[in-house]
Amino acid sequence: MASIDQPAAVAASEDAEKQKNLEDVVITLEDEPSRPNARPAIFRSTAQEILFVFTATMSVAMPSLLQGSTLVVSSFIKSDLKMTTSQLTWMTASSALTCGSFLLFFGKVADMFGRREVLLTSLFLFAIFSLATGFSRDALTLDVLNGVMGLTSASTIPSAQGILGSIYDKPSKRKNYAFACFTSGNHLGFVFGSIFSGIATQFFGWPASFWLLAIIYLVVAIIACFTVPVDDSEKLPLSVESLRQFDVVGAALTVGGIGLFAAGISVGPDASQGWRTPYVLVFIILGLLMIAAFVWWERRFPYPLMPMRIWRDKEFSLLLTILLLGFLSFPALFFFAALYLQNIFGYSALITAVCLLPTAVSGVIVNFIAGRLLHRASNKLLMGLGAAAFTVSFLLVAVQRSGDSYWAFTFPALALVVVGTDLEFNVVNMYVVSSLPKSQQSIASSVFQTTIKLAVTVGLGVSAAIFASVSENPATTGYYAHDPFEPYAALSWFATAMSFISLLLVPFLKIKTQGHE
Repeated sequence: MASIDQPAAVAASEDAEKQKNLEDVVITLEDEPSRPNARPAIFRSTAQEILFVFTATMSVAMPSLLQGSTLVVSSFIKSDLKMTTSQLTWMTASSALTCGSFLLFFGKVADMFGRREVLLTSLFLFAIFSLATGFSRDALTLDVLNGVMGLTSASTIPSAQGILGSIYDKPSKRKNYAFACFTSGNHLGFVFGSIFSGIATQFFGWPASFWLLAIIYLVVAIIACFTVPVDDSEKLPLSVESLRQFDVVGAALTVGGIGLFAAGISVGPDASQGWRTPYVLVFIILGLLMIAAFVWWERRFPYPLMPMRIWRDKEFSLLLTILLLGFLSFPALFFFAALYLQNIFGYSALITAVCLLPTAVSGVIVNFIAGRLLHRASNKLLMGLGAAAFTVSFLLVAVQRSGDSYWAFTFPALALVVVGTDLEFNVVNMYVVSSLPKSQQSIASSVFQTTIKLAVTVGLGVSAAIFASVSENPATTGYYAHDPFEPYAALSWFATAMSFISLLLVPFLKIKTQGHE
């Protein structure tokens, strides 16, 4: 009997030891630290990850590429299509208007029904409409198609950043690098859009600049089909019940409010009576009233287009205010530099594009450094450096006069202004996407991008008004006496004042580092 029980006892002892070893393994695995900097498991390889980040970067670069392309060839288009100045203004304004107005709308659509589908569709549509724009033979067609291209940009950006934010949902150095690369798309798009457009126009005429955009984004769309991972975030089925959760009233108020306000700001300087033109005043006032109604509605609707709780975070509001002041002043240099390089310096479209290259080189360097510093250096310090870079760059252009060397003033200003945009963009973007859950990353992107678009639109409108006012009443004595550069200098003094105010707000920030060591 004992001989029979002995093997059973031995077996029981072995089972107990195996169970203990298994528990030790489980405890060891549980205690093993996570690897936040490892490649996300959703990617099959590092090559797929790199190509996906490239796709996301090209998505956020879309409106900048379009603006850079149209700005450089605007004089050729005006001459060829016999366009008035007002029609030419709308060529650029229409894309900015539709993009800024529909960002929140498409951010909500992407979060609810699927970001990948929205992204892929938008990339292909942008390529198609770019191709069609090159065949425009009248001002109305050109302006409308540019507006449609802005609309596809509005659907592309939040869906791309939403996927990026949901994949890199934990703070890490890898997330910092991915978002730093994503950030570079804004200014690199404008610069390379200007260069590619200048080259294409030089050899094949202005339609080639739009056809080149079509080719670029067709390639990006094809790459996206194979590299953008399946969106695993929670989605709603396309049903009546789901549509009831969509904030239709909020969408109508934000599209109408932002659209009318931006339209009034854009056309005000060129209107017959300037800002006092009746329809301009109606646009601006009605737009502001609709935006106020949107805020009221969002606080009461159970499924808001924009979660208003994020504005209760004082740090969030202060960061966006500093960013808004920086980008409000940004157009005074970034957009008008191309004009004075052609009108004052007498450069061709291609040479002008080459002169804008310092922003691209500086941007790549700054974003590389930002990706390595966000988790190490105080982000308050980075915001301060960004605001200071803005201020110094605008001041350099403000003290410039006709005949001064490009290398002495414009070159360092272009290199420095990107330090301001990219440091502030990286810090604020990272904070915004971390403020909302994984299921609302596209809305987070929309809130951030809408703030920037509004700031740039208002900045362009104010800059155009200052330019027109100074041009009509040039100085006859003093530092800028009889100097055709005076209107551009006036813009830069305005920009210097705005960026200096943002610099004064930096000491009130409390933000430290973002991301793990």
